[in-house]
Amino acid sequence: MKTNPVEYLEAVKMFSALKAEPAFMTALREQALAKIAVLDLPKIERAKFHRWPLLAIDEANLQGEMSEFANVAAFDQMADHPMFVQQDDQTVFEQLPQNLIDQGVIFTDLFTALQEYPELVEEYFMTKAVPMDENKLTAAHLAFLNSGMFLYVPKNVVVEEPFEAIFYHNANSQTHFYKHILIVADTNSEFSYLERFISQGNEAKEIAANIVVEVIAKDGAKIKYSAIDQLADNVYAYMNRRGYLLRDASIDWALGVMNDGNIVADFDSDLVGNAAHAEVKIVAISAGKQVQAIDTRVTNKAPYSVGHILQHGVIRERGTLTFNGIGHILKGAKQADAQQESRVLMLSDQARGDANPILLIDENEVTAGHAASVGRVDPEEMYYLMSRGLRKEEAERLVIRGFLGGVLTAIPIKEVQQELVNVIEGKLDA
Repeated sequence: MKTNPVEYLEAVKMFSALKAEPAFMTALREQALAKIAVLDLPKIERAKFHRWPLLAIDEANLQGEMSEFANVAAFDQMADHPMFVQQDDQTVFEQLPQNLIDQGVIFTDLFTALQEYPELVEEYFMTKAVPMDENKLTAAHLAFLNSGMFLYVPKNVVVEEPFEAIFYHNANSQTHFYKHILIVADTNSEFSYLERFISQGNEAKEIAANIVVEVIAKDGAKIKYSAIDQLADNVYAYMNRRGYLLRDASIDWALGVMNDGNIVADFDSDLVGNAAHAEVKIVAISAGKQVQAIDTRVTNKAPYSVGHILQHGVIRERGTLTFNGIGHILKGAKQADAQQESRVLMLSDQARGDANPILLIDENEVTAGHAASVGRVDPEEMYYLMSRGLRKEEAERLVIRGFLGGVLTAIPIKEVQQELVNVIEGKLDA
């Protein structure tokens, strides 16, 4: 990045004009650009990422270019549920059944939504869940945002079929991968959403990725959110997924962090309304010399709110994996419940793992607890399995499956469970 981010101003304004963005979006980009130099990087406990190329922006590549689209099922063979496919900054497929269109559901490219539903996007875009000026990387995200998706489900609409979004990344591209996902569940709506980030290609130089996902759950809304992340080893990524939950709303998060590159992540749920409920389930694997640091936070801001965190990780070779589990009960959140469990299994003497439980309690009459562990495969368990005729590799694989199984079985969509199992098997075989 240039020494002074404001030097990108003309390129940013030109990009905004090319996308035909409304005036408010151009103004937000300019404000964010001015904030980058004065804000600090986010603080992720026990993670050193200050020298990562997370701000590697080439203004010549702000426009991006259409990449060769590969390894995707023919569109006429795809399922008939709501679907959205994007390659880098190009949307290549959208599918939304007519009955959902008739009910007012919106499932489209973010830039299309900015043109066709500007008031709706303006109300929620980085105003509730993730503030633009939260840190240097959120400001950069808004300034250099070059692709994204918008999903809106109106009041009282219940969608039986899952929404599916696939975001392909061309690892051979020189373009930064700055993507924004905005999901709004209006009052008493209910649906499931499945998301994938997938790198393709032989990989080129180091690429910066900055992905922000905002999920707004209004009163009584219920969302089951599943994701599988598979970015390439040349991608240095900042990922921020955050829920903003109002009264009686719930989000069940099921996240498979299966990237090959280095990543720092904020996975947060803000329980703003009474009796809001968030369940966060995460599995992660680090291998090679990969570094992954994940902050998972639930903030209980209202009475009777419930936030539970369950995260299990496996480390191979010289990989590093850090889980920071943070439960924060604010003053006034009486009868709130904050629970967390973080466990890391190391398969190598050179692996590095941390599971850091943090409880911040500012109120009485609450329930809170944590469990954390970092360790090796139990030798007695291995001995027992090998005594039954299993080879060491088979026995170790069985132990790993059991270790991750508690999270996998909690994923609400069976097809996603199996897909994540297949991805995990591939990671362990690599």
